[in-house]
Amino acid sequence: MNASNPNGKMAHAKTVLVLDADVLVRLSIVQLLRECGYRVIEAASADEAIAILQKPGIPVDVVLSEIDIPGSINGVGFAQWVGSVRPELKILFAVSPGRTVQNVTELCGTGPKPKRSYEHKLVLNRIKRLLDARAKHGGS
Repeated sequence: MNASNPNGKMAHAKTVLVLDADVLVRLSIVQLLRECGYRVIEAASADEAIAILQKPGIPVDVVLSEIDIPGSINGVGFAQWVGSVRPELKILFAVSPGRTVQNVTELCGTGPKPKRSYEHKLVLNRIKRLLDARAKHGGS
């Protein structure tokens, strides 16, 4: 089920980079975001996410990342790298899988529900607010 507006058009056309080493958590979040109409790119480590963000022509609007990411740099280092290379890009860190899925569900509004009970609304609301703030400041 895709989130759409009353005219039947997709409500979201933004791209979210999901950075999470736990493949089961990542797949759940990715599926939910896609069902809500977002384009999603996946990464399992900071190094993989950096490689994606360095490729020209790959639009990313928000990064949804666990804080304790594997790779050559940690979550703080990744955020610093993103701030220096892509300052317009917003990062949303999650401290637990349950909190991450809660936030994703909030982004979808009344969208699909995962099979397990997770907290969803916080991550989704944060992604919406980050995208809205970016749009207000001239981003696309």
